[in-house]
Amino acid sequence: MSVVAVLKGGRSLERQVSLQSGARVEDALERLGHEVHGIDVDHDLVRRLRELAPDVAFVALHGRDGEDGTVQELLEVLGIPYTGSGVSACVRASDKVLAKHEMRDAGIPTPDSLSFNETAFKELGAADALGAIEERLGFPLVVKPADQGSALGIKFAAAAAEVPAALVAAFSYSTKVLLERHVAGHDLAVSVLDGVALPIVEAVPVDGQAYDFTARYTIGRTDFVCPADLPDDVTARAQELAVRTHELLGCRGFSRVDLMRDHATGELWVLEVNAIPGLTDTSLLPQAADAAGIGFDELVGRILALAG
Repeated sequence: MSVVAVLKGGRSLERQVSLQSGARVEDALERLGHEVHGIDVDHDLVRRLRELAPDVAFVALHGRDGEDGTVQELLEVLGIPYTGSGVSACVRASDKVLAKHEMRDAGIPTPDSLSFNETAFKELGAADALGAIEERLGFPLVVKPADQGSALGIKFAAAAAEVPAALVAAFSYSTKVLLERHVAGHDLAVSVLDGVALPIVEAVPVDGQAYDFTARYTIGRTDFVCPADLPDDVTARAQELAVRTHELLGCRGFSRVDLMRDHATGELWVLEVNAIPGLTDTSLLPQAADAAGIGFDELVGRILALAG
């Protein structure tokens, strides 16, 4: 039996999702026989961890502070082993712009994109270059905050007139935004556990709606197909790309890689990597594990065993 601190909640915009993930993890760890202490992360985190002196921390924090390397750095300073990826991998995966540059340099297919911070628009006149940007990327465009998860702040711009409002929305979530060529197709998620790709999950929002924050976390808003109904060669290619991307960014233990399969060409495009994927009732990693014959308790136990 281990003393496990489950870090959850926090102050990010994904707080509620994190609380759900953390609660499920706590229940599973208790069933596995561990002494479990849930910690809603706040200003007293270091004090509470020092008082508890856990054997390991299970990181169920999503969004800023949980996925960007912040809490991982603190845990390393305190000498507490923790689940999931290390500091550098979290930094790279949480910054969509940095991750895309890494993927491009490694030859991993990812949609063409450009990124700008607020300074570029406020002080360097980037708005005057929007015409050239739009001509390079084409329409529709996806405008997203560079460091948010769960589809928060993502807007689609079908024409030039819609870009300014999409930028304003994205900048309300982050100081840096990504403008990305939109790929119309199938939303695919490949979870990687201990270096092995699990069965692919396809997310199909009901009534053709966008796979946004609400669709991700509201039961009944999205149908999930797992294993995804794909040709064998496409499945193998998607899983290979996921493992390559997981390893490229230095992820440890587990991750989830999101891809799109182009309706028109069948090509696969890697969008991003989630270093701390959700573990809620509607999250994709547990669904993929279940399709591989790994129940939720076993999944949590394996993640814990991979802590470093």
